[in-house]
Amino acid sequence: MIDFSLPDDARLLVDTVRRFVETEVQPLEDEVERTAAVPADALKRIKAKAKELGLYAMNMPTAVGGGGLSCVEHCLVEEEFGKTSDALIRRVFGQVYPMLMACKGEQVDKYLLPTVRGDKICAMAITEPDAGSDAASISTTARLEGDAWVLNGTKHFISDGDIADYVILMALTDKDKRARGGITLFLVDKGTPGFKVARTQPMMGHRGYGHAELTFQECRIPKDAVLGEVGAGFKLIMQSVLQIRLAHIGARAVGMAQRALEMMRKHAGERRQFGQAIGDFQMVQKLIADSATEIFGVKMMVTNAAWEIDQGLEPRDKVSMIKVAASEMQGRVVDRAIQVFGGMGFSKDLPLERMYRDARVTRIYDGTSEIHRMLIARSTIKNGLQL
Repeated sequence: MIDFSLPDDARLLVDTVRRFVETEVQPLEDEVERTAAVPADALKRIKAKAKELGLYAMNMPTAVGGGGLSCVEHCLVEEEFGKTSDALIRRVFGQVYPMLMACKGEQVDKYLLPTVRGDKICAMAITEPDAGSDAASISTTARLEGDAWVLNGTKHFISDGDIADYVILMALTDKDKRARGGITLFLVDKGTPGFKVARTQPMMGHRGYGHAELTFQECRIPKDAVLGEVGAGFKLIMQSVLQIRLAHIGARAVGMAQRALEMMRKHAGERRQFGQAIGDFQMVQKLIADSATEIFGVKMMVTNAAWEIDQGLEPRDKVSMIKVAASEMQGRVVDRAIQVFGGMGFSKDLPLERMYRDARVTRIYDGTSEIHRMLIARSTIKNGLQL
């Protein structure tokens, strides 16, 4: 028999996060959306509370000060995070990348531990103007000159790139090998000569944090600034991105969709037209029923893949399926919620307008829906459907 019940400690954690998001974080959403910034005083207060409750950097191992959550637990928590804005998730709960566990020697005290504590902000610098979903086609280079690496190239759409204390930079160290041993990750401090924040790129959604264009021109960094091993950067990224895609896109999409569905449910029972609640109309019922069904399906997909990761497996095809299904489900559910609310759904008086814009990008970043469909198809044709 398969037991889908949650252990008491996991249930308590999810309930704690849910209450924290609803009472402490969601009330800040309007100000963040209006000002495109997280209010400093409020952030200091609730970030401190999050740390006291053990809700900061929960995805990282306890050995380095993180929450030590399993992948299943991490996804359940990210579900609750999905019910607020991405800017607030980053600031209150921390955006700590798992590849930082590859830090060694002095890197541990300089980068890993301060980031897990929330004393430093890290940005992931992968995407380039000519390298989006095809990360292996990057053109940023790193050449070794004596005891220093020299970096040249441009990155863009880098979340938090404008305020990060340092970046994890992906660069070519061997143009011929590329993904097969020619890509390396580097830890690059803000303020290093030759490293410049060229501009902050305005976005359709995800207000409250910057998306920056970064340039590197003859930027010299120490020889020991390599994260992991020389030539192993692409593999390290791929190992880390599996859980990132699953939690940050799959689970958060479920959370946003759940919030939209709950708004739909309440409105359908309270709003009256033609002498009856609009929830009595079959066309409104269809919008709600389809949303509930799709949310349940994606939630089960996320839970299954997370369980496999906890068993030491790498369900890459499943995570690609989840990336497509979750991002597209999220958009459809929020769209239906706007339809149920009518004109009010289209107004800025409700969070649905923000959610609609925020949801749109999930079909693009971390590999577009089209790229993931191609990967799924290729794998299925070659190996059959592996479930």
